[in-house]
Formats: sequence, C-alpha cells, structure tokens
Amino acid sequence: MARKRPPGEGSIYQRKDGLWVGAITVGYTPRGNPRRKVVYGRTRQEVARKLAELQVLHHRGLLAEPTQISVRDWAEDWLKRKGAEVRPRTLESYRYHLAKAIPSLRDPTAHDRFGRMRLQAVQPLHVRRHLDGLRLTPHAMKNIRWLLHAVFEDAVRMELIHRNPVAPVKVKGPPRKSPGRTLEPEEARRLLAALDEHPSPLALALRLMLTCGLRRGEALGLRWEDVDLEAGLLHVRRAWAKVGGKGVISEPKTSSGYRVVPIPPTTLERLRAYREGVQGLSEEEVRASWLFPGRNPSQPVHPDAPDHLLRRLLARLGLPQVRVHDLRHTYGSLLLAHGAPVELVAERMGHANPNITLGIYRHLLEEERRGWVLDIG
Repeated sequence: MARKRPPGEGSIYQRKDGLWVGAITVGYTPRGNPRRKVVYGRTRQEVARKLAELQVLHHRGLLAEPTQISVRDWAEDWLKRKGAEVRPRTLESYRYHLAKAIPSLRDPTAHDRFGRMRLQAVQPLHVRRHLDGLRLTPHAMKNIRWLLHAVFEDAVRMELIHRNPVAPVKVKGPPRKSPGRTLEPEEARRLLAALDEHPSPLALALRLMLTCGLRRGEALGLRWEDVDLEAGLLHVRRAWAKVGGKGVISEPKTSSGYRVVPIPPTTLERLRAYREGVQGLSEEEVRASWLFPGRNPSQPVHPDAPDHLLRRLLARLGLPQVRVHDLRHTYGSLLLAHGAPVELVAERMGHANPNITLGIYRHLLEEERRGWVLDIG
C-alpha cells in the first residue's frame, strides 16, 4: 500500500513526455478544494530541489494565496462568530478592547492604518510598532495582545495565513492585583444585621452574595424555581449582567458556574420568610418569577441597584467602602480561614479549577501556612 503523504510534504512524478513535476498543497479554497503550487524540471533531482525551496517558503507562511481581506474585516468576522460562543458582556469587552487597536471597528471612517492592512501582509514588526504606539496601560495592552493573537490564530486555522504575526510579540503584563478588600468577621456580622433590618428585597440579594458566594449577576438572575427551600439549596443557572447600560440574561461565567450551593440556616430562614410574602400568584407563576424583580416584573432589578444599596449601608455603619464583588471574596476568604479545602471553595464559588482559587487567595493561604510549623525536636 502506498504511503499517504502528510499535508505540505509534496509529491514528485514524471510525465509521459519525460518532464518531471513536483507539487505541494499550500492551502484550501473556500469550497475546501486544495490549492497547489507546481514546479517543473528535466531531472528528478532538479524538481526535488525546487520543491524543497517551496516547502521552506510554505512553512514560513510566504505561499498563502493573496486575498483582499483586511485586518479590520477579519476581526469583525471573528467577533460575529464569538457572539455565538460567549456571553454578551464578554463580547462587548472583546469589541471594546479590539477597537483600541483597530479603531475602524468602532468608527468605519476612523484613521486606521493597521486595521486596513491586508491580513496576509501583517508581519510581527507591524504588530510590535503598532502596539508600542498605543501607549495604554499594561492591563489594556495585555488584553489587546491576547485578542489580536486570537484573531490572527483563527486566520491560521482557516489557512488564510500560515503563521501568526502576533505570536512573537510580547507585552509586559500588569502587576498581580489583590482580589480587593474583604470584610473582617465582625464587619460582616454588622453588615448582615443591617441587611436584616433593611426593608428592600435587595438586602436579601446582598446577603446571598455574602453568605453563599454568589456573583452579583448570579444572585439577581435567580428565579424561585432555582431555590429549594426544603433541602436548603440554590441552583445557579443564569446571570443578569449589564451590557451597554442595560440588563441582559446570560449563562454563568464558566461551565463550572452551573452549580448547587448550600444555603446557611440563617439565610434560609430569611428566604423562607421572603417567599411567604409573595402573594397573589399561583405556585407555577411563583416558580417562574424572579426573586428580585424590577419595576417591570418580567425582568430582574437593574444590575447596578445592589451597588447603590451597599454603598449607603456601609456609609451608615461607618465601615470602609467595599465593592459588591468583595462580598463574594469575603465568603471565599472566610471559608478558607475556617479550614475548607481549596477544591471545595473552588466548587462553591464556581471557579473553573482550583488554580484560579489559589491565584485569588494566595495571600491568605500564605498567611495560613506560616502557622503550620512542625517542631519534632
């Protein structure tokens, strides 16, 4: 049986008229047909030499068929495809950061030399000089470099180009940031007491973030069908996120975001009392309704509403200001401080893997480790 040649190896054969021919596949048409480069020679050795030269050019990415597609057009196509894969808020972030490097994504009339370059003409030096000229923060530069790499890598997979010009270009990342300020146990207790006294249902939403480790969007995205008051469990199935200033229902941040979280007894009591206050609806209607409806009952409350309430409560209590997201970090920190395994904390918080938990709470774990001293002398 003849050996099947891998792509890019090429083939050599002799025609009936005695002329030798070499061919190499350098890509595929939009219909999936192979694009081939052909060389000729009077001897097999001559064709083999020419074919080897073609192979070198091919692996350097210099044999791609020329197309007129621009960097801006390919980035726009990439964003459209990503729209079916990621949450709306994530897509909005992608477009926002890419537009800093490719301004014509935001304004087609903008001066955009890089975005109007032919996709196959872009070399690493073009990318290096373009990024250097942006003069952005290290955090923004890291995001932009990552997105540009993803855009060009997609073009590599589609065999429009044969190498990624962003790959050799490195940028300095931002310094590691702490997860934010977490509440001390006594501060957390004072805040919970203030939440229990507050008449707004949003106070219960903040309690869920602090005692169950929910993200803001996860708490606001709860329906009554997600709450098992008998078993004391919360099912996280969706999120209510702000996109373009408005609330949008989306999936949890990661696949691990779909999770079941136990409800602490005190919080469970508050939820049961809150449920008893829901009147005038059938059981089926209640199960389909939001825990924290907005002025329009068909939607949850505005995503920014918990932030405003937390800010007012902390000011009234004389406590330092923290973000709503820091309530979730407080939950994770307290779990770890009480000896919960990192794997359990990662599961409860919906992290994709325990390494993320380690990265966020490394400072806390390092403090805990200092207490573990074995003296066998």
